Amino acid sequence: MRGVVALAVVVSAAVAVPGVASAEQPPPPKVTKGPCQYTETPDDPAARPVPLPRDPKHTPSRGKVEVDLRTSQGTIGLTLDRAKAPCTVQSFLHLTEHHFYDFTTCHRLTAYPTLKVLQCGDPSGTGEKGPGYKYKDELPTDLPNYPGDTTGTRKLYARGLLAMANAGPATNGSQFFLVYGDSRLLPNYTVFGTVDHRGLTTLDKVAAGGVKPTAEDPAPVDGTPVRTTTIRTARVAC
Repeated sequence: MRGVVALAVVVSAAVAVPGVASAEQPPPPKVTKGPCQYTETPDDPAARPVPLPRDPKHTPSRGKVEVDLRTSQGTIGLTLDRAKAPCTVQSFLHLTEHHFYDFTTCHRLTAYPTLKVLQCGDPSGTGEKGPGYKYKDELPTDLPNYPGDTTGTRKLYARGLLAMANAGPATNGSQFFLVYGDSRLLPNYTVFGTVDHRGLTTLDKVAAGGVKPTAEDPAPVDGTPVRTTTIRTARVAC
């Protein structure tokens, strides 16, 4: 869902040469000591410098937090739900407090009949970068089956949900997606909140603008939004 191919890590075997000291091995990635275990990703460095989040012994798992994304298309109000995804909310607030999301552009709009989301959270605007760390999934267990799916494997990510994008299991970072229309997905994406009414109005405006055409595809349904949506500031609401 992150829209990128998972980065392949190539490891070269060290060759011992008589009389020549072998190169020092890089230190292991830093990992926080709390239950969330935010893990540094040296092979995928941060798009903007940001420390690992605090990871207390007892992750806050109750209550909700309001966050406002003030964008070039309008304000998108978010309600983060600690009970649904405590480590995810903790990370999102950490990035917000460090201004990681300020002046970032939402890079991907999808307009498929069964996938309608706006994806944001990469300061590079490419969909390939993150905060320089990753952490575990907190996958939803209460999503209804997508209408008409008799297998029970595809779930309904309903209009108004807020979820994390990823590049595979346990690769959550900074990218997230906002669901502006009921979508059909495997339950592989952490749901950690909702979008408010004014936010949905903003998303509808962005979606109505469509996806930028390319030379290869004059009428795309997945790609860069025509209506550029830049998060000017992300702040915890007072």
